Amino acid sequence: MSEKQEKILYIATHANDDPEKAHLPFVLGNAALAMEIKATVVLQSNGVYLAKKGFVDHMVSGGGFPPIKKLMEDFTSLGGEIKVCKPCIAERKIDESDLIEGAETTAGGAVNIAAIEADAVFVF
Repeated sequence: MSEKQEKILYIATHANDDPEKAHLPFVLGNAALAMEIKATVVLQSNGVYLAKKGFVDHMVSGGGFPPIKKLMEDFTSLGGEIKVCKPCIAERKIDESDLIEGAETTAGGAVNIAAIEADAVFVF
């Protein structure tokens, strides 16, 4: 019988409105992945801007962390999943075709299931 893989869900609600909070899910997510813990970041509210192509290219780093573009690239290359709130992008007039590679849209029911299945949930 195999062991259950630990999972952490990070919900990110900020972008350039609070760069430090925007960086934290990816800093912690990268640490989780390095520890062989499955990590998923769900972008909601203004956090969805992080998944818009080109948005993070010139975003100010927050909290003394590396640039968020690098953190996000590292996150996905290590196997982290980025989910983007579909109603939130619709509200902000962001089309799914404008999302970065690897970002997938999601909605409330799937986020609730992910939270129930996670061993921990962090909201930033």
